[in-house]
Amino acid sequence: MTHRRRQTQGRTTISIGNSLRIAEDPSASGSRLDRTFRRLKARQEKALITYLMAGDPSLAETEQLVLELEKAGADIIELGVPFSDPIADGPVIQQAAERALRSGTTLRGILSMVGRVRTQSEIPLVLMAYYNSIHAFGPDRFCREAVAAGVDGLIVPDMPPDEAGPLKGPAAASGLQLIFLLAPTSTAERRTFVARQSHGFVYYVSLTGITGAKLGRVSEIGRNVGQIRKISETPIAVGFGVTTPEDAAEISAIADGVIVGSAIVKQIAAGQQQQGMIARVSGFVQTLKGAMARPGP
Repeated sequence: MTHRRRQTQGRTTISIGNSLRIAEDPSASGSRLDRTFRRLKARQEKALITYLMAGDPSLAETEQLVLELEKAGADIIELGVPFSDPIADGPVIQQAAERALRSGTTLRGILSMVGRVRTQSEIPLVLMAYYNSIHAFGPDRFCREAVAAGVDGLIVPDMPPDEAGPLKGPAAASGLQLIFLLAPTSTAERRTFVARQSHGFVYYVSLTGITGAKLGRVSEIGRNVGQIRKISETPIAVGFGVTTPEDAAEISAIADGVIVGSAIVKQIAAGQQQQGMIARVSGFVQTLKGAMARPGP
């Protein structure tokens, strides 16, 4: 088998037989997440982070969606790992997890799918997984295999940073960035602790509730984001409740990233087994990114 390497800006393209794999240039500084936020900041843009439940409706379609959403303007993709008892997710994402589990989706299958995406794309990929799935896989093995497949970051909604000891060592050793959730009800002391423990970006939850709820008051979100900026230089992305292009535009004016989940998952559910589902979801993502690009008031 022949291997050919071709250097391009910030990456190396490796030809293995008739296939191409795009590998990161080890001389490039920082992770894919870090480089993406730096690049967007230099262009005075904000990151659009789109959530997909991996395996809904199938892993093959998730793979297609990742590639098409990148073309539509997504800057980072968050991939949910389906779990039977999600505590942070509303009905839309719970039902997506059920569909993904029925289709036979496993954590190992998701990592294999990520590896296939990496032959075509360098978009940052973040897994959102409940700790049971990682514990069953084995934290050390999971972190090693996730990074080897091409995962950049990890969100574990049921594991706050002060309880993340089993993950911190393996993640640091493998280069997997741990991203922690910060609630609007957090005290100043807690805000400081969580923000400084989070790498890649800080996930600021816009409301006290579950995914799919209505966006809270933007002025209050803006004040809390401002408080986080005073204690951490890590980019801040806001999620929960962002459902429309108008929401995305408002949040992009105050944060470094906008996370959209339930609104996308709802469109996937509505378009299942219909031709053009991926094109319609891509079109929606394009409208989100377009709204974020428009100058605010």
